[in-house]
Amino acid sequence: MNYDVIIVGASAAGVTAAITAKYHYPNKKIMVIRKEELVPIPCGIPYTFGIVGAPEKGLIPADEMFKKNNIDTRIGDVIEIDRSASKIRTDNGEEYGYKRLILATGSNPIVPTLSGKDKENVFSIRKDVPYLQKIIDTLQKAKHLCIVGCGFIGVEIAEECRRKRLDLEITIVEMLTHCLQLVYDEEFCIKAESTLKEQNINLLLDEKVESFKGDEFVKGVKLASGRIIDADMVILGIGAVANIDIASKAGLEIGPTKGIQVNRYMQTSDPAIYACGDCAEKVSFFDGKKSPLKLASIATMEARVAGANLFSTNRVNMGVIGVYSTVLGNCAFAAAGLTRSQAVERGFDVVVGESEAVNRHPGCMPDAEMMKVKLIFEAGSQVILGGQVSGAKSGGELINAISACIHQRMTADDIATFQTGTHPALTASPIAYQLVNAAEMAIGKMKMR
Repeated sequence: MNYDVIIVGASAAGVTAAITAKYHYPNKKIMVIRKEELVPIPCGIPYTFGIVGAPEKGLIPADEMFKKNNIDTRIGDVIEIDRSASKIRTDNGEEYGYKRLILATGSNPIVPTLSGKDKENVFSIRKDVPYLQKIIDTLQKAKHLCIVGCGFIGVEIAEECRRKRLDLEITIVEMLTHCLQLVYDEEFCIKAESTLKEQNINLLLDEKVESFKGDEFVKGVKLASGRIIDADMVILGIGAVANIDIASKAGLEIGPTKGIQVNRYMQTSDPAIYACGDCAEKVSFFDGKKSPLKLASIATMEARVAGANLFSTNRVNMGVIGVYSTVLGNCAFAAAGLTRSQAVERGFDVVVGESEAVNRHPGCMPDAEMMKVKLIFEAGSQVILGGQVSGAKSGGELINAISACIHQRMTADDIATFQTGTHPALTASPIAYQLVNAAEMAIGKMKMR
């Protein structure tokens, strides 16, 4: 069977690419093929261990969306791309022809080459419903959980496991000095660590895992320092690598960070084949250099570029900014763009502005909470490079406004004169609005120079 467009993969990138292609090319015949019958919401996976309760409750409603948009779908594992014939082949022998192909094959979890990694009850985080259910079943019986990696996956899983099991001993091992260090500046990291410790989650920072101990089942984790901690269950949360198997086999160019090489239109080295999401190479919005970032928000942005460009050029990918948010305890942590330390490492001369205020006015309004905003600007141009938010959960949306400021390369003056909509029950006072005042603080420092 022949199609105008075939998309391989149906997670965040694949679903978005298919729907975008249908919006832009409504008369084209489109089909999505995926390996999994059930596809988890990627960012929701940690919450299946706690508040959501089961993998089946956190699924992308792909089939419903495809049916609504008149997009065909198949379940199958694509094992070959025949570029000369413009066909794909699946593991059950089926063949499908295409005029345009989008690869949205995602990523696979990093599993370190450590002794004992294959022992029972050592898990990585896969987008696989039966596998996730096995983790949940094991969690119910575990006494000592060790999480390797103190990034977003690690801290969110730790909190959700604590929510599920108050009696469970939970330890996170991280080789860096602080948790979430790749995303936040030090003061935000320290606040996050304090929030985790308040929940009786043990943090072993500046520590590196050397091996996993035990016989058939894991019984402990040996650290490079020589210390051995009890662990009858281990969860690895140390990142992901691009799934490039079929692309590499088809002879498509692979980039420096081992993703499928794409141009700014999301085309691969074959003009009829596009790639988006975790499987694709990325460049930084700030300096055009290669970036290792893998986020669902990036995947959907790239998918909207790829889906729109299939038969005519409509969009350009300007590079990845990196926008993050999470909640630890009752405190939101959010970031967009470069941290201060990252900006300095890239050679920027930076000025920082900070503002902290209650997110309602007056402060006695219901749901009033403190919220801190930190903005990083390039000193000479005054252009914003990054921002971080902590405190009230409304910061989860404010960080998206900061990302828009970064994307539009707004200056400190642009933000300081930004017209805001405020309301006592919804936002901070217009006098104390954190985003605007943080920009003003930075301007004051620039003038002092």
